[in-house]
Amino acid sequence: MTSFIATPHVLVRPATPADRPTIERLWLMFRHDMSEFGTRERLQLPNTDGTFRSERVDAAFDGRDGDWAPYLFWSGEHPVGFAFVRGITTPTRVLNSFFVVRGARRGGVGMRAVRDVVARYPGEWEVAFQDGNPGAVAFWRRVGEELAPGEWGEERRPVPERRDLAPDVWVSFRYGGA
Repeated sequence: MTSFIATPHVLVRPATPADRPTIERLWLMFRHDMSEFGTRERLQLPNTDGTFRSERVDAAFDGRDGDWAPYLFWSGEHPVGFAFVRGITTPTRVLNSFFVVRGARRGGVGMRAVRDVVARYPGEWEVAFQDGNPGAVAFWRRVGEELAPGEWGEERRPVPERRDLAPDVWVSFRYGGA
């Protein structure tokens, strides 16, 4: 039986260095979910210590270039997801990583969280996902339509430095006043 959060009150807040252990644990769940969509040529298996590659976590918390922002989602006292925004100082922001735990999906948590995150940086947005991930396909198309009705786009782009892989799907939209 699947459990859902009945009333998806979601608190989205910037993640602090003290939140990094929580994000790292959620990251393992995210990468585990994503491992299902690897290919024979591009397996997404854990490292020998059971972790997954985590350069995005490092970039989000690094702070050296000041162009990333990590966010943590809460429902009551429970962490239910995260987002990493890249390009916060550029004209187009990228929702680089976005995750909601399975028990909180399909109840509005993801849409509320994405709306809160993008509202913090009005303007142009992009998010990439893979065609082989049907949940992501449906979710990001719904995000485009709800946040920019009839004015969002979708295109396929080659994966940089990996022309042997299927292209990523990119959804782009404008949200907010800028």
